[in-house]
Amino acid sequence: MKNIFFPVLIVFAVLFATACQTEQEAQLPKAPKNIILLIGDGMGVSEVYAGLTANGGSLNLEKCTHYGYSKTHSASGYVTDSGAGGTAISTGVRTYNGAIGVDTDSLPLKTILEFAEEKGLSTGLVSTSSITHATPASFISHQKSRNYYEAIAADFLKTDVDVIIGGGRHNFMKRADSVNLIEQLIQNGYAVKYDMEDVNSTESGKLFGLTADAHNPRYSEGRGDMLPEATETAVRLLSANDNGFFLMVEGSMIDWGGHANDIKYITEEMLDFDRAVGEALKFAEADGETLIVITADHETGGLGINGGDFATGEVIGGYTTKGHTGVMVPVFAFGPGADAFAGIQKNTDLFDKMMKLLKLNDDSSLQ
Repeated sequence: MKNIFFPVLIVFAVLFATACQTEQEAQLPKAPKNIILLIGDGMGVSEVYAGLTANGGSLNLEKCTHYGYSKTHSASGYVTDSGAGGTAISTGVRTYNGAIGVDTDSLPLKTILEFAEEKGLSTGLVSTSSITHATPASFISHQKSRNYYEAIAADFLKTDVDVIIGGGRHNFMKRADSVNLIEQLIQNGYAVKYDMEDVNSTESGKLFGLTADAHNPRYSEGRGDMLPEATETAVRLLSANDNGFFLMVEGSMIDWGGHANDIKYITEEMLDFDRAVGEALKFAEADGETLIVITADHETGGLGINGGDFATGEVIGGYTTKGHTGVMVPVFAFGPGADAFAGIQKNTDLFDKMMKLLKLNDDSSLQ
């Protein structure tokens, strides 16, 4: 009896351990197939809460399951600009203020968008500003100054990004060198569109939507639903790739409202950005393989909320500056791998985590 009991016990123990391991593995989050990174330029915690108040007490952002903070300082200053802030997120390297996709020696850094292209993922950029502005530019261009708009536009011809939607038409068409980059974009296989109706009607293929000569207008002055519509269109086109996709969406003008110390400007842009977040979350909830990461490059204006009313949507703001500030900014995440973004982290950590989760580097396992 003794000889039978112990082998049976060992078999039972092995089966139990195997079952426990299988259950634990089933509970582990799968790596995402896609990442949608949404950047609210100038969006700090106060801007988020101002938007929440103006919207009667809720935002799409609240559907996110994990929350954290990002430390935003640059290599050249306690307070970053959008060029250095965007480059830190897009490349994992802190650089000097004003840099676009380059290190402190002005040498090019490969961006997550470029890594994704190399691995066969579809890629896209959406922005309410000119697409050659600092934040979107830092994902696709390599220039020592964010002010080199025409050089940044020319850098778009050096990539194979699939979907671009934003302003900046004149940087491609009315240039000091008299070169019409639109003709080259068409030769490279892009359908070039100039308004949102045509952009939204695009059914497949590579899209270059230039929706304004420079920046799109602010929400209340005619831009309307450009950002959430562009987000939905980009996701629809990019998701046709079975290999997955990486998309960056920027709500640019939360920052501009902060610079103006204008609470109405801030809240209307915050709510517009949140509608784009809603489009991304809707796709991710249905898809199950998409990670949503929402953050900011920095806070702008030093906004404090001195009063408000959820019933009327009134927000009373106070400010410390008309420039950027050095405070940490929020990070929200939803979907497979979202737990990696909880806690306090450096802005460069966002790049490292996204790279590992999409398996875009040699060491693709999260530590």
